[in-house]
Amino acid sequence: MISFVFKRLLQSIVVMLTVALIAFSMFRYVGDPVNNMVGQDTTDEERAALTEQLGLNDPFIVQYGRFVLNAIQGDFGTSYKYRRPVSELILERLSATLELSFVSAILALGIGIPCGVYTALRSKGALSRSIMTLSLVGVSLPTFLIGILLILLFGVILRWLPTFGRGDVVDVFGWWTTGFLTISGLKSLILPSITLALFQMTLIMRLVRAEMLEVLRTDFVKFAKARGLPDRAVHFKHALKNTLVPVITITGLQLGSLIAFAIITESVFQWPGMGLLFVQAIADVDIPIMAAYLVLIAFFFVVINMVVDILYYAVDPRLRADSDS
Repeated sequence: MISFVFKRLLQSIVVMLTVALIAFSMFRYVGDPVNNMVGQDTTDEERAALTEQLGLNDPFIVQYGRFVLNAIQGDFGTSYKYRRPVSELILERLSATLELSFVSAILALGIGIPCGVYTALRSKGALSRSIMTLSLVGVSLPTFLIGILLILLFGVILRWLPTFGRGDVVDVFGWWTTGFLTISGLKSLILPSITLALFQMTLIMRLVRAEMLEVLRTDFVKFAKARGLPDRAVHFKHALKNTLVPVITITGLQLGSLIAFAIITESVFQWPGMGLLFVQAIADVDIPIMAAYLVLIAFFFVVINMVVDILYYAVDPRLRADSDS
């Protein structure tokens, strides 16, 4: 187990160094940092001094090493537009994105897995067919269109829910803001979280259904039924456990994408998270924010994949046997 985690940790470090190289290349080759930080009336001497101060005259490998060391300490430089440390801007927006992704993940897993199991066990029922038909909507429609339709129905026509923003938030711990503790914050969270969760929910549901149907046809499930075990034990103790092995892998990747692809949902609902900050940074060619976002999203993916691999290792005895051999 320890060697397995160690190997995954080494692979994760290689991935993060590669992503850091891509992010650093944005600094190096996309635009001129000095031009982005000074005005037109800046003299050549002042430009040269700033170039030396930023270390742009150093060799490539030295600059890259400095970028990696600073990134490990959470230092991604200063935003060209806001003239503030990027780490402060990211921290201000981080809570909004993580809360939105957390609620979306709960919705996707809490509804997707039970619906997938139900449609597999009652595959010919009218309700199962209706759920499968509705799931096509979630898979087929683009996220921005789902968001606009929800805004039109619940925000404009029915006027039940706010259509943009995060509502009132409460400052906790001095550095984290949350909308979980206010009514307007919870209301503001409903439409974006449903929009973000819908695709993942239907994907997980269809995946669980397909795996469950496959497992129900296997011999060990037939033997379990022949032994006279009750259906509940056969379905949830034997079949569902074996269904979860591939589902864990796909679900982990999808949960990572909830954070990475919250950009569209945050743009539609003007949700003040990291995704919206990244979109605004693209418009302003704010390279430090773009690079920080790229590294941070890669870090989330690496951590989630490591957790998924460890869960996969714990659930599937074949991996443990291969590792021991």
